[in-house]
Amino acid sequence: MERTDYQKKRKKRRKLRKGRVFLVFLLMVLIVGAAYIYFQYKQGVKQSEEKGAINKVKYEFNGKEDATGGTNVLLLGSDARKEDDKFRTDTIMIAQYHPDTGTYKIISLMRDMYVDIPGNGQGRINSAFTIGGPELLRQTIKENFDIDLQYYAIVNFEGFEALIDEAFPDGVEMDVEKKMSTNIGVTLEPGLQHLNGKQLLGYVRFRHDAISDFGRVERQQKTLKALASQISSVQTVTKLPKLAGVMIPYINTSMDTGDIIYIGKELITNKDVEIESMRVPVDGSYQDMRVNGAAVLSVDLEQNKQEIAEFLAN
Repeated sequence: MERTDYQKKRKKRRKLRKGRVFLVFLLMVLIVGAAYIYFQYKQGVKQSEEKGAINKVKYEFNGKEDATGGTNVLLLGSDARKEDDKFRTDTIMIAQYHPDTGTYKIISLMRDMYVDIPGNGQGRINSAFTIGGPELLRQTIKENFDIDLQYYAIVNFEGFEALIDEAFPDGVEMDVEKKMSTNIGVTLEPGLQHLNGKQLLGYVRFRHDAISDFGRVERQQKTLKALASQISSVQTVTKLPKLAGVMIPYINTSMDTGDIIYIGKELITNKDVEIESMRVPVDGSYQDMRVNGAAVLSVDLEQNKQEIAEFLAN
């Protein structure tokens, strides 16, 4: 009987020792993993800073969480090249990630929409940013389209080039629909091809065609969908910290780096991810008009509010 008790105690001690060894091993893995993530992230940051990435100043932004639980980000494209440049919004988008459904959605806002700007009368929607930064643009979008925005992210175009070149060393496969000569020194021929960062930037910014900004918005959405479908085939989660590090110095955002990495990880690891998209104003809800000699879009706000609500709810 005593021998049996002794054997049980020895067996219990062996289990405890094995448990301690496992915990130590797990702790070492976590420490090494954290160190690797940090090292990769800092390598990416250093790489961008050596190229003269912009040193950013935080803007006021009183963001609010979407009622459905989705994360809505006001995503702006800027052509500012230096820290003291006044940001101009070449692109206005709302990007939504919904953790419950794992869905990604993009709403492109036409920058020539003529809307009410809180405290500033009426004007083009992109002028709200020029007047009062991302906070006034957030208020303008809320008042006119009833969309709650939680974060903002201003993406510098140099950062877009750097991210594409880092994430897609062989280029992004795109079917260029026609010959394009852009104002950034890029000429594209029609057909299926792999575009580097500068070429892809020229593609998404090109608007010298019959449908002007409407064509540019279509190309932006086409490009985002191509990036989403191709990134999982060329990247692994292990490279995500460096990608975040490359991008962070070029963006001005209210998001934490951890949130950016988390959302990016979900995008990369989801092999079947699809980005749903819409353009505002929707077809049949706007008219061309001129204000003080400038061409703008007069918009049926109620129709677009309804379309947006249905798009984000499904």
